[in-house]
Amino acid sequence: MLLLNGHLRPTAALSLPNRGFTFGDGFFETLIFAGGRLHFGAHHFARMQAAAAALYLELPKALASAEQLEQGMGHLAAANELTAARVRLHIWRAGGGLYTPETSSVEWLATAAPFVPNEAPIARAAFALGTHAIYSPLSFCKGPQAWLYVRASREREQRGVDELVLLSADGYVAETTSAAIFWVKDKQLYTPALTTGCVAGVHRADLLARASSLGIPAHEVLATPDQLLQAEAVFTANVAGWRLIAQLQEHPYAPEHAAVLTQLLAGR
Repeated sequence: MLLLNGHLRPTAALSLPNRGFTFGDGFFETLIFAGGRLHFGAHHFARMQAAAAALYLELPKALASAEQLEQGMGHLAAANELTAARVRLHIWRAGGGLYTPETSSVEWLATAAPFVPNEAPIARAAFALGTHAIYSPLSFCKGPQAWLYVRASREREQRGVDELVLLSADGYVAETTSAAIFWVKDKQLYTPALTTGCVAGVHRADLLARASSLGIPAHEVLATPDQLLQAEAVFTANVAGWRLIAQLQEHPYAPEHAAVLTQLLAGR
């Protein structure tokens, strides 16, 4: 079962013209509904509000609050008999038009699949060579720029590594192929600034808030690859969980020496 504009259906036929298909005029969210709740629900809703504002879209009533978002995704998970669901929520502008749209109203589609967490360490990572992050007024949200991550993921496969770290056009650390990147140095937490073109991940937002509540200095920075290699521990974080990086390029990490990381993990 899926949700099309708030209605449960076994299948869906999308009407044409479809601005999401023709112009990428919209965005998407990947959400986890498990344990009877929507993980990072408030952060998802905040990013959806920001993305809608940036694209001059109006969120529908069914998605007008974090509570309604959680209720709808829970309804979808239950309809698919899933206790742990990975939900893909697509939102696109309704109507036609060319570059100038005819309306700010939207259509939306949510689909669900079983969620299987994976927090196994990343054995080998490397810096991407063929793709870099691109900053724009919309790079903070998930949308048509996803082709960057598709391209980077193909490079990862071709190079035979487990993850790639993308750099910005200026050569600063930005993110990985599917997650935010964090590192620990001298009892402080670091992550790339949004100006690198990285996505404003919901787990990223949660970690920064958690660090603040624990009194751990946390910084959003412009960092060079060398600075990442000099860290005590490096890990990725997305809606699906945390993953430690065991080795980047030829440099191994020893995360047991990073007390800050231990605090953050214990606070989950």
